[in-house]
Amino acid sequence: MKEEQSMYSEDQEDFSEDELSYYMELRKRRSQDHRKRRKRVGLAFFTVLLLACMGGAFQFAWMRAGDPALETEETLAGTGDSSVKNEVSGDMQMDLGDIPEEDTKEAPEGVYEDEIVIPDEEESQITEEASLLAVSAETLERAEIFASQYNYDQALAVLKADPLFENDPSAQTRAEEIRQEKDSCQVWTPEQVTHVFYHTLIKDPSLAFDGDNREAGYNQYMTTIDEFNQITQSMYSKGYVMVSIYDLASIDENGNMVPGEILLPPGKIPFVLSQDDVCYYHYMDGDGMATKLVVDEEGKIRNTYTETDGSISVGDYDMVPLIDRFVEAHPDFSYRGAKGIIALTGYNGILGYRTDISYQTKPDDMDEAKRNWLASHPDFDLESEREEAKKIVEAMKAEGWLFSSHTWGHLNVGEVSLERLQADTERFQENVDPLIGGTDIIIFAFGTDLSDSGEYSGEKFEYLMGRGYRYYCNVDATEIFVQLTDRYLRMSRKNLDGYRMYYNPELLTDLFDPDEVFDSSRPTPVPPMG
Repeated sequence: MKEEQSMYSEDQEDFSEDELSYYMELRKRRSQDHRKRRKRVGLAFFTVLLLACMGGAFQFAWMRAGDPALETEETLAGTGDSSVKNEVSGDMQMDLGDIPEEDTKEAPEGVYEDEIVIPDEEESQITEEASLLAVSAETLERAEIFASQYNYDQALAVLKADPLFENDPSAQTRAEEIRQEKDSCQVWTPEQVTHVFYHTLIKDPSLAFDGDNREAGYNQYMTTIDEFNQITQSMYSKGYVMVSIYDLASIDENGNMVPGEILLPPGKIPFVLSQDDVCYYHYMDGDGMATKLVVDEEGKIRNTYTETDGSISVGDYDMVPLIDRFVEAHPDFSYRGAKGIIALTGYNGILGYRTDISYQTKPDDMDEAKRNWLASHPDFDLESEREEAKKIVEAMKAEGWLFSSHTWGHLNVGEVSLERLQADTERFQENVDPLIGGTDIIIFAFGTDLSDSGEYSGEKFEYLMGRGYRYYCNVDATEIFVQLTDRYLRMSRKNLDGYRMYYNPELLTDLFDPDEVFDSSRPTPVPPMG
């Protein structure tokens, strides 16, 4: 089950009541000091002005009386000799030595005596001190991320955990706004939630639709990157928000499945997202699709892609990194950090890594594709492949992704025998579960199911329940179907691919406009099923 992790900072600075009082008293003293300084500046300014006026009056009187010294000064003024001039008029200069230098500065124009004039550097210091009485920018940022993803309780918890929350009116106002946002939310039940899914995305349609024997399958089951991006944007614009399948129902302490409660603002619509076969099979090589998932130097999940010249590019070439980038730009597309479910087989390994034991044991029935791959990778090491896959899994889990079984050998569970289902399940749990940390979700290959209607029963169901599977998904694009009992959650999925867009566009119009999205590079007609 997905666990929420605390986002509280472990190194937050705490302030006691004494420390808060100190900072408030410090601001008060500084305010008083600046008021006194302003008064001193004003007094000095008017003193200088008064003395200057008196000096001008005396000078005017002496001029009228024909003062010889004045006549001499007037004569010398014409010579430009300032040294002589200063000597002559030195007895008239005022002695301001008793006035502090800082108080002789001219008072700022338009400032009244009862105002506080604070030099820039001291104003910056006071601003910094005042900021110590407000919640940190980091706290506000974390709270906003939680609020944007509809995790209102966590957003409020982050704000209130800040030791200065009670001293910050703006933070308190934001907390009240978040409470109001939560109160405005609509409750969604599991039965109201749709589930959409994709297969591997096509990066280069010219290679996928090149007329070979795999073109028909790609045209039916795959979606191009251009189509995917348009669908994602359309769903976002319509108000759709990704939720986790665990938001729909969870298992209580008694082992019973209980319904969840999804809270979203008016205009927002929850949906579950999944992708099948994220293994990058050997048969897809050279057909214009990604080759594996990696983590780049920035810690972001990306894909590798083999160009036609054999060089390797790293970028966003499949659903996982494309959704990650979209949520980075639009965090409100994810409900409490949820992403999608990645459905895995095991026979070619997972996520582009050749993690199955068969690559090491090389059984007699190993197919030609595996043998060719091993021949071209003489330095293959099973444990290294598994360790690399684990790193990707952990990075994806940290971003909100979930993992499910798609059966080890891509089985049609509705048709195979119980014995084959048991052997296949054991291979999955031996080869894949250790890499993904186990899973209680199974997404059936071929869109099949254990039964057509009614509640699950029978040997296959009981076997899968005994193996820990509690969430079951099939394919049915005609309607939203969710069956919740105290033992399991069963959910249908809607395929957003070439076949559905071409033959049943009316079933997709609640999500996007198929006529606008349909990639013109697709060969038409799309081949019918069967």
